[in-house]
Amino acid sequence: MHIPFLMSSSWTLTESYNDTPVGNAVSTLESTFAMAGVEITRDIISSMCRTEIGGKGYYLKRYTGGGKNLRRYIGRSRIRGEWESMLFFREHGIPAAKVVAYGQEIQWGIMTRGALVTEEAPNTLDLRQMVRDSIHWLKDRTWMARVIEQLAPAVRTMHNQSFIHTDLKWRNILVSQNENPEICFIDCPAGQKVLPFFLERGITKDLACLDKMGKQHLSRTQRLKFYQLYCGGRLKASDKVRIRKILNFFEGRE
Repeated sequence: MHIPFLMSSSWTLTESYNDTPVGNAVSTLESTFAMAGVEITRDIISSMCRTEIGGKGYYLKRYTGGGKNLRRYIGRSRIRGEWESMLFFREHGIPAAKVVAYGQEIQWGIMTRGALVTEEAPNTLDLRQMVRDSIHWLKDRTWMARVIEQLAPAVRTMHNQSFIHTDLKWRNILVSQNENPEICFIDCPAGQKVLPFFLERGITKDLACLDKMGKQHLSRTQRLKFYQLYCGGRLKASDKVRIRKILNFFEGRE
């Protein structure tokens, strides 16, 4: 006997993908879990693979648990956090992966499986991979300026909405590999809106995560330009206090 309280399942297909090859392929949670693809990552509760449908690339992120430790039993599941963050970004004009479909299954109040399907951003690499592979664009000051000019207002919009990423690292920012780069945010399972009391520390952590690799691969001028674009102009006394906190954030933590 099916008892709704004990078992429930939700699955949403983004309207723009109705009656498309990928929409038909991932029309249910069951069909999404049954799909094959090239595995990219795997851990004890999740996997991500890439597949091609109708000549386009798509990523399937599938979870078999809400999270690790206590997150497995209480609070928002990681996969729900993933799709809510991507939808939030798209809603507020922040460049992010296009969401095709998402949902999860819950039994006895515990998330047992869930999935998120996103469309591939073609010809992109994440910034950390660009560093690892010594991609020449990183040394092109004009190219990097264009990245910074997109990244700073995107992060400002995020924070103006009281949204904290919590893992705003270079690996979670894709950039197209051409002369006119476009950025795209990915992987934000812990992102959320926070109360005013927690906002400033969250902002500091986000900016410190960005600057962790920034200080190794960008000039002081580039880093200052980012912050000026982020804060919208001339630095105030409060900005100088925040910058000191950003620079010191990871001291003693590594």
